[in-house]
Amino acid sequence: MMQVKKQVGMTLIELLITIAIVGILGAVAYPSYTTYVTQSNRTEAKRELARVANKMEQYYVDHRKYTADMTLLGMAADPYITETGNYSIDTSAQNDGSFTLTATARGTQATRDPDCTTLSIDHTGQKTAESADCWEK
Repeated sequence: MMQVKKQVGMTLIELLITIAIVGILGAVAYPSYTTYVTQSNRTEAKRELARVANKMEQYYVDHRKYTADMTLLGMAADPYITETGNYSIDTSAQNDGSFTLTATARGTQATRDPDCTTLSIDHTGQKTAESADCWEK
């Protein structure tokens, strides 16, 4: 009686097919992931601009003028660097009772998001950027 040997493991073809499938999934998923991360980082800039604009308004209530010094608003430095370090936020306060806050992308955020390297908000709440989509997404 001849004994049939049972095959254990994977063949080379099965291994190559598995590697090809993983490679295709990675090629599709990675760009989507980096886009998601880029948009999330941009959300941080929008949130911080709104927060700092509120601080500017509070400063105005207390001192009857806006300030160009971010440290007077309680920020750690002037310009203020966001928690993740992806954006630098600075202000240009004018003597006419107006201000504009601008968040400028830094490092990899500037590289990955070239269409939205700067986001701004002024004393009236007007939001501007290089592209209209920057504030929408």
